[in-house]
Amino acid sequence: MKIVVLAGGISTERDVSLISGTMIYRALKEKGHQVILLDVFLGYAGNTADIFERDEDWAKEIEGIKEENPDIEKVKAMRPDGDKIFFGPNVISICQSADVVFMALHGENGENGKIQACFDLMGIKYTGTDYVSSALCMDKGLTKELFELHGVPTPKGICLKKGQQDKREVPLPCVVKACCGGSSVGVCIASNESEYEKAKEEAFRYDNEVVIEQYIKGREFSVGVIEGRALPIIEIAPISGFYDYKNKYQAGSTIETCPAELSEEKTKEMQKYAEDAFRVLRLKNYARMDFMMSEKGELYCLEANTLPGMTPTSLLPQEAQAEGTSYGDLCEELIRISLEG
Repeated sequence: MKIVVLAGGISTERDVSLISGTMIYRALKEKGHQVILLDVFLGYAGNTADIFERDEDWAKEIEGIKEENPDIEKVKAMRPDGDKIFFGPNVISICQSADVVFMALHGENGENGKIQACFDLMGIKYTGTDYVSSALCMDKGLTKELFELHGVPTPKGICLKKGQQDKREVPLPCVVKACCGGSSVGVCIASNESEYEKAKEEAFRYDNEVVIEQYIKGREFSVGVIEGRALPIIEIAPISGFYDYKNKYQAGSTIETCPAELSEEKTKEMQKYAEDAFRVLRLKNYARMDFMMSEKGELYCLEANTLPGMTPTSLLPQEAQAEGTSYGDLCEELIRISLEG
């Protein structure tokens, strides 16, 4: 099968996307597929004739531009035409010549539905959910409204736009996060007024709208859902702090247990809510739901991830492994269900 693994871009999660993309590329290549790894923004300016037939290591090119906490303005400057057009040279034509595009993008212009909508218009097949559900899930405020409307338990909260009067409807401690961010970028826990103001300032750096919600003290979990069926639950216990960007992607900073040590009753309850959330958000093919369980045992669904990470520390591959599905087999399974869906 001819496959393009699309990664990179210019979101705050660019570095994580490149790691996910590299792993997916190598796994699919080992499975015998004709695979190309492309940075969606930088593209490929070389000769594209017979591009899938070449025996090249596309990961080497990505290694040359991959860096931790990348300077996005520096990345934009790498394009001769600047950033007038999001797609890099030859990205669209290469994707059109593939059987499927494996979406290894994270964050803005990857998970917000814009690329999915573009691909739909151009007849390009891709992995993951469609543009409508991508847009719904990217907006944490809309996600929360849909959860509340359909009985999926979620922390109480409000949305606040930049410049809007803050009536302080959510008591301290609370969580403040960018409405359309990902990977816990721009997320802070505020325990007092000073921390609260700083948290809002930080979140507004990433978006013009923020979500302020009640802080749930307890245990954190994640549940992958594939074709509407919940996978084994994984518990996430950061060694220090909460499950922020650093703890998500730095090896050894978090203790992850899969299957999670929960009663059968609580396991079934959380998996049911994960499947409910999948349905309520109109998700297709696969996604991952994040949960908190309070010290009283109450469950709260925080959000949905439409393109879950596929890095060495990512959760969805660990959950699939708990059922006996290897990383490479998971990649092929996600392609299969996306093409059939």
